[in-house]
Amino acid sequence: MTDVIVIGSGPAGYVAAIRCAQLGLETICIEKESSSDGKEVLGGTCLNVGCIPSKALLDSSHKFYATKNNYQEHGISVTNLKLDLPKMMERKEGIVNKLTSGIQGLFKLNKVKSIQGTAKVVSANQVEVTNGDNKEIIEGKNIIIASGSRPIEIPSAKWDQNIVDSTGALEFDSVPKKLGVIGAGVIGLELGSVWARLGSEVTVIEAMEDFLFMADKQIARDVLKEFSNQGLNIKLGCNLTDAKSTAKKVNVTYQSSEGEQKDSFDKLIVAVGRRPNSEDIIGSELGIEIDEKGFIKVDDFCQTSVETIWAVGDVVRGPMLAHKGSEEGIMVAERIAGKKAQMEYELVPSVIYTHPEVAWVGKNEQELKEEGIDYKSGSFPFAASGRALAADDAVGFVKVLADKANDTILGVHAFGPAAAEIVQQGVIAMEFGSSAEDLGMTIFSHPTVSEALHEAAMSVNNQAIHIGNKRK
Repeated sequence: MTDVIVIGSGPAGYVAAIRCAQLGLETICIEKESSSDGKEVLGGTCLNVGCIPSKALLDSSHKFYATKNNYQEHGISVTNLKLDLPKMMERKEGIVNKLTSGIQGLFKLNKVKSIQGTAKVVSANQVEVTNGDNKEIIEGKNIIIASGSRPIEIPSAKWDQNIVDSTGALEFDSVPKKLGVIGAGVIGLELGSVWARLGSEVTVIEAMEDFLFMADKQIARDVLKEFSNQGLNIKLGCNLTDAKSTAKKVNVTYQSSEGEQKDSFDKLIVAVGRRPNSEDIIGSELGIEIDEKGFIKVDDFCQTSVETIWAVGDVVRGPMLAHKGSEEGIMVAERIAGKKAQMEYELVPSVIYTHPEVAWVGKNEQELKEEGIDYKSGSFPFAASGRALAADDAVGFVKVLADKANDTILGVHAFGPAAAEIVQQGVIAMEFGSSAEDLGMTIFSHPTVSEALHEAAMSVNNQAIHIGNKRK
């Protein structure tokens, strides 16, 4: 009997497996995805068809757009600029292959055994693995389910050659002249941005009236304005009622406040969220509860109602984020090894990797108001940042929210250059219970865009240097 069986090799699963092995636990990782030669494909959605390939295309498309539109101000003239989409896709695939093979190397280094097949937990210590016609039972003292998630398909827009999910949107062989996107969430905005930069006329149809409801309202308002300036036609409060493909078009019908609307697109991306891969992975006789959305029910430490069975990542409650899943994997590995690890779920950062980036951690202003928490805020615009201006990248701002009574930082929000990296500094500060004053007294290199966080923290207490402060 092995010590730990991990089901799934995405960011939650492979990290859990490696950490278990580092702690001296004999570990097996089971992955159902396989290549044409029958070998397991490690890395899950994130490395293969999610985080990594989308970031590769986001960076490539940004370089193309900037070369075409922004370099003249720098005294750089580019003529005969051409897009080589196959080369761009080849680069993306090269990055994916490098990272997935890297996981194989890490498994070998840490002595994690990987098995290709579809797993099902059949008892507290047994997993049935199916590979074609072959079935075997593997026994383990502990089982970690990290089976991930998949895109949601909606009845009004069934997938075909022209109506695609997020995976299909990473594989277009030409730039659609007109592109429709259903859903103005993280995935929809990132993919819409990629193809808009490469020349698509992009329309984003969002059912909710509030744009980026999960973000700070001030941030969301500025993001909507900037993305509209970039050419994304974002339609809020619009419900898709029908989408039908012809040979070359997708005809779309949706309801807005003005009644029924119609449009047609060359391609339609459906990006309305993801669903946990929890079906048929746990035998019903175990009595482990799965909620109506498909999430496996776990406690604060990702343990199910069966002591030896754990679940982490997209298949359990909380945001479907790779870094959240990875940290859950580490926590569970350490708890199996007898350590008292735990996660600070309120400090899981969120990022939208558009340009400019959008990122946040902790509470936003509307949440603090709803919870009746007295707070104070400070902000700093990138338009006042020397480094941002030098880079011709000065859209947006950083905001810091702090407790009015004791100055403890409650939230950090950013929209602008390197927002993800800036907010990560806020995560570190909040992890150690820092006050806005603590962050304001920290020395930041000059000139950097990170100084916007420094100034925003000082602004909380009306001590900002490079902008005016609120009147006392």
